[in-house]
Amino acid sequence: MKNKKLDILYEDKFIIIVNKPSNLLTIATTKEKIRTLYSYVYDYLKKKNKNNKVFIVHRLDKDTSGIVIFAKDEKSKFFLQDNWNNFKRNYVAIVNGKVKNKKGVLKSYLNETKTHLTYSVKDKNGKLAITEYEKILENKNYTMLSLNLKTGRKNQIRVQLSDMGNPIVGDKKYGIKKDPIRRMALIANTLEFIHPITKEKMIIDIDIPNSFIKLLEN
Repeated sequence: MKNKKLDILYEDKFIIIVNKPSNLLTIATTKEKIRTLYSYVYDYLKKKNKNNKVFIVHRLDKDTSGIVIFAKDEKSKFFLQDNWNNFKRNYVAIVNGKVKNKKGVLKSYLNETKTHLTYSVKDKNGKLAITEYEKILENKNYTMLSLNLKTGRKNQIRVQLSDMGNPIVGDKKYGIKKDPIRRMALIANTLEFIHPITKEKMIIDIDIPNSFIKLLEN
C-alpha cells in the first residue's frame, strides 16, 4: 500500500469498503499498531472530518487480500455484525495439487490454542466451521477454487483446505514452504450484503489477481 493510499471500493455516510492488499494486518496487534488497514482508514476519515469515526465489522488475515467493510457508526456496525453469517462472502483460492471433487462442503470443528488452530471432525467442543467449495480451473500442479463461507471462524478456509490435503499456495502456516507468487493465494473477492441503513441489497466484487491466473496457465 504505497503512500498509505486506500483502494476504496464504496463509501457513503454510514460505511466504507476497501480492498485490502496482502501482507497487511486488518487491525493492530501487540507487535504492530501503526501499519494496519484500520489505521489507514482511520487517518483517511479523520482528514476528511475530525469528528468522523470508524468501527471494525470483520477482519481478514494478514496474508489474505480483498474486501473489508468498516462502519462509520455503531448502529451500522451492530447491524452488519449481527447479520454477517447471512451475507454471501465469496473467496477465491489457489491450492496445491488437484482437488478430487468438482464441488463439496467442508464441515469441521476448529479448536484454537495460543499458537495455532487444530482441526477435528469429532471434537464438537470446537467451533463449527462450514465452507462450500467449487472448482474453477486446474492444471497438473494447482487448482483454483471458489469458496463460500457459511461461518466466519479464524483461519477457517486455510485450515480446512490444508486438512483436505490441498493447502493454499503460499500459506506457510498451514501449507508448504513453496511460495511461487510471493504471497498467499487467497482473496475475498465478493460480498453480498444488506446496507445497514437503507436496507438495500449491495454487491461488491473485485477481480482475481493476474498472478493467480498466470499460475494456472503454466
